[in-house]
Amino acid sequence: MNNDPRIGPGDAGELPRFESLLAGLLHYGTLLASAVIGLGLILQLLAAPPFGGHAGVPHLAARQWGLPVIQAGIALFILLPIVRVTVMLIVFVRERDGRYIAITASVLLIILLGFALGVYLK
Repeated sequence: MNNDPRIGPGDAGELPRFESLLAGLLHYGTLLASAVIGLGLILQLLAAPPFGGHAGVPHLAARQWGLPVIQAGIALFILLPIVRVTVMLIVFVRERDGRYIAITASVLLIILLGFALGVYLK
């Protein structure tokens, strides 16, 4: 039996679906970000000239893309919590739960203000 007063009799299946959506988002988002970082590391490894050799054409191409790909993977890791809070906000708006809308919107605002200050004070 469900003891959560916010969930009515018809909404009992909604919460597990929401939790599995968030779990999948975090799981696959983490896998994707890790794969992107791994690809960037491989490109950086290819950019290193062989022992005693010089950098050839493939090395120049890898050197050009290695670090930006790694940075994209790190950006994906940073974006995961923002996407999670945004998804939670959308769900709470659909449920018309004013208290949780206010809390989630405040958290999202704090995250975005921190990001904006970080970019501005860089």
